[in-house]
Amino acid sequence: MPAVASAQWKPVEDVRNYAITGTTGAELYRSIGERGPEVGGQARVIAHTTFKLTWTRKYERQPDNACKLTVARPKLTIIYTLPKPSARLSPSVQAGWNSFIEAIRTHERVHGDTIVDMVKEIETLSLGFSAPDDPDCGKIRANLTERLGEISARQRQRGRDFDRVEMSDGGNVQALILKLVNGP
Repeated sequence: MPAVASAQWKPVEDVRNYAITGTTGAELYRSIGERGPEVGGQARVIAHTTFKLTWTRKYERQPDNACKLTVARPKLTIIYTLPKPSARLSPSVQAGWNSFIEAIRTHERVHGDTIVDMVKEIETLSLGFSAPDDPDCGKIRANLTERLGEISARQRQRGRDFDRVEMSDGGNVQALILKLVNGP
């Protein structure tokens, strides 16, 4: 049986802003298109969530020559990249911007949550993970790497599925953009 994740760790959030220009919703959105983060060499996006994950792991040889992972402690930093106007906005444009950026933050937090879920799943799998007849703890690392790749692939697919719905015609992100662009 896999161990239960310890929940003794908390992710760190790192919010990185990129400057945009403009004094209307349309100008702000145009600037996002010009300055937003590039993801995977594709078009620029409004915002992006990524992460840095490192582990403290301890592999121990067992009396029966198995190798067991006895410590698996993550250190997770979730990195949110968001737009930020560089100029003061009129009260009406500021109100529209505040509504837009809060909804974008909420969207990006969903991606952050899937990352946290992935790390918890990895932690649960890792604690107590073992490989028989592995006195040098080489097999366990290869086995673990394969399983972690599967977990990571599921997390990325969840993100793509979420974005497909959110960014579809008539989806939440499209509605946010239209509200910002057509606002004051």
